[in-house]
Amino acid sequence: MKVVASWSGGKDSCFACYRALLQGYEVPHLVNFISREFRRVSFHGTRAGLISRQAEAIGISLAQYTVPPDMSVYEKRFKRAVSALKRKGLEGMVFGDIYLEEQREWVDRVCGELGIKPVLPLWGISPERILADFIEAGFEAIVVSANADIFGEEWLGRRIDHSFGADLKALSRGRGLDVDVCGENGEFHTVVVDGPLFRKRIEVVCGARVHRNGYWLFDIPRCRLKPK
Repeated sequence: MKVVASWSGGKDSCFACYRALLQGYEVPHLVNFISREFRRVSFHGTRAGLISRQAEAIGISLAQYTVPPDMSVYEKRFKRAVSALKRKGLEGMVFGDIYLEEQREWVDRVCGELGIKPVLPLWGISPERILADFIEAGFEAIVVSANADIFGEEWLGRRIDHSFGADLKALSRGRGLDVDVCGENGEFHTVVVDGPLFRKRIEVVCGARVHRNGYWLFDIPRCRLKPK
């Protein structure tokens, strides 16, 4: 079955795409939506150009669309974009959702209205298992956005590895918080720079740490592709 992967550039969308390929799905396109005003992935803050470099490093075509912040308009743009891909033979769409029922209901409804199959390879798996499997598969990701009420600036740029998970659990216990280890509730966001999907790895050339709207953001204006 030919499917497209909903792509934010982060670990969950990447790992879902990887799992879908392992399950035998054909993924000819990554579909990415960016802010019309800022040319960045919403919430993640990842620049449109970095998403393009990811697709180039992976070797899968990128379909990138700009959307406004209004959710009702976003859904219309989403449907229009996916409908265009459906005319090229799309039969389903991959999503990286794990357990948020509200998001699952949206995915099921919209895919049903579009007449395509929703594919959720991570759904119902414990976040701890997903994080461990992501790391053990050989993926490398870094934190690019973090809720400033939970995290300090020093978390930006951190690699997602076993020590990250351990430190995150220690932070949760120390502050009496329930921080999801995959950031499923928006606690933090990542960008993937290498892994078994990638033909080349992404090297961050420069980055700036900024505080905006209650979040720490690791802005990456320049990166380059390196042979593996």
